[in-house]
Amino acid sequence: MTLKVIEVENKSQIKRFVNFAFDLYKNSENWIPPIKSDEVFSISKDKNPAYEFCDSKFWMLEKNGKIVGRIGAIINSHYNDKTKQRLGRINRPEFIDDIEVADKLFSLAETWIKDKGMELAHGPLGFTNIDQQGLLIEGFEYLPSIASVYNMDYYQGHFDRLGYKKENDWLEFRLTVGDRAVKKGARGAALIKKRYGFESVSFKNSKELKQYSHTVFDILNEAFKELPYTSPFTEKMIEASTKKYFSILNPKFVKMVKKDDEVIGFFVGLPSLSKAMKKANGNVFPFGILPIMKSLKHPEVIDMLLTGVKEEYQSNGVAVILISDLQQEMMKAGIDQMETTGVFEVNHNVISNWKNYEHIQHKRRRCFVKKL
Repeated sequence: MTLKVIEVENKSQIKRFVNFAFDLYKNSENWIPPIKSDEVFSISKDKNPAYEFCDSKFWMLEKNGKIVGRIGAIINSHYNDKTKQRLGRINRPEFIDDIEVADKLFSLAETWIKDKGMELAHGPLGFTNIDQQGLLIEGFEYLPSIASVYNMDYYQGHFDRLGYKKENDWLEFRLTVGDRAVKKGARGAALIKKRYGFESVSFKNSKELKQYSHTVFDILNEAFKELPYTSPFTEKMIEASTKKYFSILNPKFVKMVKKDDEVIGFFVGLPSLSKAMKKANGNVFPFGILPIMKSLKHPEVIDMLLTGVKEEYQSNGVAVILISDLQQEMMKAGIDQMETTGVFEVNHNVISNWKNYEHIQHKRRRCFVKKL
């Protein structure tokens, strides 16, 4: 039987689109199920504020009455204005290991992107840089953080076969925090504070932390403005992200640095929710909230979720203070494991910092690009 194309347009189809990944990975040990309501929110045009500057289309393929693949395509006009390129993004590709299915899915996305006047397709990428980015190509045996990605190991072969080339790679690390790193960080932080008059900021509760939500995103917009795949957060996006993320942060593991009472940098550490999210299996309520809350209160691993420093202070060692403060908080809680988010492989300054730790570089993900 031939493949049936389903354009995702209504709530029922969106739900089916989201649920396909749960069917595909039901026997996977290391896939982290997303929260289904978050996925629905992201691709719903009446909900996601990124649609102020993004256009998208999503499809599913059905064979013998069963969904066998899905894919999306996104055009982020803000990012295209920034780069002066005509780019379309491949989004949420999931499919069985079948050439016919893969060919049809990518043909649907590429045709739509090209018909919109774009010249290049790249991805996997989301609407913005806080969505999941890249395709996992190394490290399938490791449980990812919720800020990372996991996908079938055969996907890369289909990207390669269909003419996609490497655009950028991210590397991920697991760090073990020991006495040497903690002491060295504390000494460095003390010297930098004395030299520049910087001040550490910590938080006791979520109410204190939420007062700084706009500050965090303002710094993020400035610090990330030149990075690949980033575009500025709008006011509506800041409001939505604050509501989504700030309610689950453990304030103890969020650190900031001030200069003359102005916040100039931040570091968001998040207790690893990977195991808890597997137990939740896509639903926070009624039972998913219990393992999530337990992980937040009694973490075993800290995910280095997000950091940003104002441009004029990026060479003044602010990051040293932030990491030192986080490490000391971890030591108090008896935690010695940190999981990094993706670092561009060309970012040698950041990667060289990991030499102070016992570490492994265990995962690699890739953004591909293809000329249409």
